Amino acid sequence: MQHGPAVRRRKLGAELRALRTSAGLTSGEAARLVGWHQSKVSRIETGASGVKPADVRLLLDAYAVADAQLRELLLVLAGSDEGGGRHHWWHAYRGVLPPTYRDFISLESQASSMSTLETSVVPGLLQTPAYARAVTRAAVGGLDDERLDALVEVRLARQDVLRSDPPLELSAVLDEAVLRREIGGPEVMDQQLERLLEAARLPQVRLQVLPFAAGAHVGVTGPFVIFSFSSTSDLDVVVLDHLTSSLYLERKEDLRAYTEAFNALQSHALSPEDSLDYIAGIGDGA
Repeated sequence: MQHGPAVRRRKLGAELRALRTSAGLTSGEAARLVGWHQSKVSRIETGASGVKPADVRLLLDAYAVADAQLRELLLVLAGSDEGGGRHHWWHAYRGVLPPTYRDFISLESQASSMSTLETSVVPGLLQTPAYARAVTRAAVGGLDDERLDALVEVRLARQDVLRSDPPLELSAVLDEAVLRREIGGPEVMDQQLERLLEAARLPQVRLQVLPFAAGAHVGVTGPFVIFSFSSTSDLDVVVLDHLTSSLYLERKEDLRAYTEAFNALQSHALSPEDSLDYIAGIGDGA
């Protein structure tokens, strides 16, 4: 388990090492091409030290990497603020967002797909403004109105990934408790359930409900998110949220375990079509 920045350094270093190898270069040869000492290349590739976006660009040019999407993703991992793709809008909220949340948004904005199990609340990408406000107020105590407004703005701005080109592909399994827990009052919940029904009909969204009748399941230990990247599977990561921090799992065995768990949850959950009916029934008071 690693925290976000450490994961990004290691994943960035591993990808740069793979690209150097594909280019048929030794670390010493790569260093000479960009005018560095070999030790700097080695530190970057092992994740022992951070690397500036400008240095990543030098290496990518030296390795003749032409894939624009991969270049942008690696530059984002290095902390680039440059536009392109799904713009790095969250940097305007640096004073409001904790580092782990910025890391999460960075991954979310660049991922090609996201698989999530939610056991308590509606996924942030599918929340209404009123629901997002109620959840944020409950989750983060002592917020003044200005900070609360900013955090809600961020939550809603994140949802643009579902409307971008190409959009993020979202697969979500919701425990029935998510739909039954009244957050913000009856009117807020009614609007939120309607929002789920609308989102579930989008081609890039696959929404399934895991009813109470399903009994115990592999997800009872808590929610999780799996980010996948079309450019390279080596950047895929599992995110586990805790009250004061987030943990990032990057080992292949962890990714395999959580992917298998998510697949099992999908097989036990209602089909997307039946899930729509189930949500509608709860909205009607069933």
